[in-house]
Parts: sequence; C-alpha cells; structure tokens
Amino acid sequence: MTRLGAVFRPQLPAERLRGVARLADECGLEELWLWEDCFLEGGISTAAAALAWTERVRVGVGLLPVPLRNVAITAMETAALHRMFPGRAIVGVGHGVQDWMGQVGARAESPLTLLREHLHALRALLAGERLTVDGRYVKLDDVALDWPPQGRADVFAGATGPRTLRLTGEAADGTILTAATPPDGVRRARRLIEEGRRAAGREGAHPVVVYLLTATGPDAASRLRAELVDEGLESVPELGVAGDAGAVAKAVQRLAEAGADTVVLQPTGNEPDPEGFVRFAAEEVRPLVP
Repeated sequence: MTRLGAVFRPQLPAERLRGVARLADECGLEELWLWEDCFLEGGISTAAAALAWTERVRVGVGLLPVPLRNVAITAMETAALHRMFPGRAIVGVGHGVQDWMGQVGARAESPLTLLREHLHALRALLAGERLTVDGRYVKLDDVALDWPPQGRADVFAGATGPRTLRLTGEAADGTILTAATPPDGVRRARRLIEEGRRAAGREGAHPVVVYLLTATGPDAASRLRAELVDEGLESVPELGVAGDAGAVAKAVQRLAEAGADTVVLQPTGNEPDPEGFVRFAAEEVRPLVP
C-alpha cells in the first residue's frame, strides 16, 4: 500500500505547526513531513513538538543537513525521538544546500565522503554500538549512546545525483527524493539505489519517499506553474500536479507505480490554506489511493 503524507513547509511560522499537526492527526493523515531549511526552523525541535501534540501521525524530518551537525548530536536527538514516540519518528539526513552550508562556514570539500561517514556512524550509534572512528570528517573516540532506541531506528537519506543515490542504497535504510523527481526519475533512482545495495550486500526493504509538488483550488494551475518556473523546472514532464483529488491521486499512483513507497504532497510556497491542504490530502486524496 502506498503511504500518503503532506509537508508543513517552514516558510510558515513555527507557531502555525501546532494547528496543522493536530489537524493531520484528527483527519487520519499517515505522515506529516518537516524540513530543516536554512534559515527557517530546526528539524528536531519542530518534530518533537509535532509528535508531542499528536497521538498517531508519523512525523518525518526530510532532511537534516549533515554539515551542520556532529553525528553524536544527531544520534542523541534521533534516539530521544524514537524512545519518546516509538514507531512515529522518521529522520532523514543529507548534503544540505551547498550555498547555505557555505554561508555558515560548514561547506565540506567532499559532501559525499561526509554523508557516507555520517550515515555509517549514525546507524551504528542508533543500533547501540560503541564506536571509535577517525574519518576525514567524522571522528569519535569510544562513543556510545547511553539511551539508544529500544527498537529499530531506520535512517533515511536524501539524494538527487547518481553517486548519492548509490550511497543511500549502500549506507541508508531508505531514500528521500525531492519534488523535482518525475516518475521516470523515481525509476532511475530505484535502479541506482539497488546498485548500491547489491555492492554493499544489503538485503531487505528499502523504502523510497518522494515529494509531489501539489496545488488545488481555483488558482491551482497558475500557482503550480509559477513555482516550477521559479525552480527552473517548468520543462520537466510529469512534474507536479494541479487539480482536484482525482487528479492528485492519479499523480500519486504514477509515482507509486514507478517505485515510490510513500508520496508526500508538497504544497506550493504560497499555499493559501495549509490546514485545508492537510484535510484535502487526508479526506479527499487518501481514499482514492490504493
């Protein structure tokens, strides 16, 4: 079954999150996703608040930029979420936007090496291992979590390019794809992820999460088109969807058929009714998605 989620975009002030999260919980939305975009809102703090305000909705952070975070801090905060809210937290990490990383003096010379080292150390720490690591970027001296998660704590990673997609197959438990990924892009990502998994001898499920830029309402087409133009993506076929629940459900299904396990509806940056968008996803689109 395809899981369905929605994004609370950090262009909204943090005080709006409580109402949106509670509505997502009440409406039966499966997943609510948050972003740690510079310089808007912190991913772990907003995730903890959203989880505390709700009872059942899963809350994803997609994603935490690893250049900003010591892996021990990432592990401590992730473990705390999993212990306080078992089975409801989803944490993803990634390169981050390189221009933003440069603004704060955290830009890595080799983002791929940093992400690989971070993923291997983070997954080991969350599994309760004690580590001594002397990598190019990750350095740990006899480090273990006193309070690791009590159950499995999967680590997702965001990816766009071929090398990073292979890395997510090698070193992550799931992959997050941006809203710039059409169905053919999902198929290509799946192939590259599987190449990484085979090379690393990985087995078992590897969920793929894909954002879908979505607009609904009377001005949906113009809002979608404007956002695609702003992102330089207006020429990419089958990217984003504007229309009613039926149109959105068909777009979700195309991504699912291409290999997405979870499709997260991403409203446009100027969505006029974030609460209504969550209700639309849960009550109108969800019943139409197998």
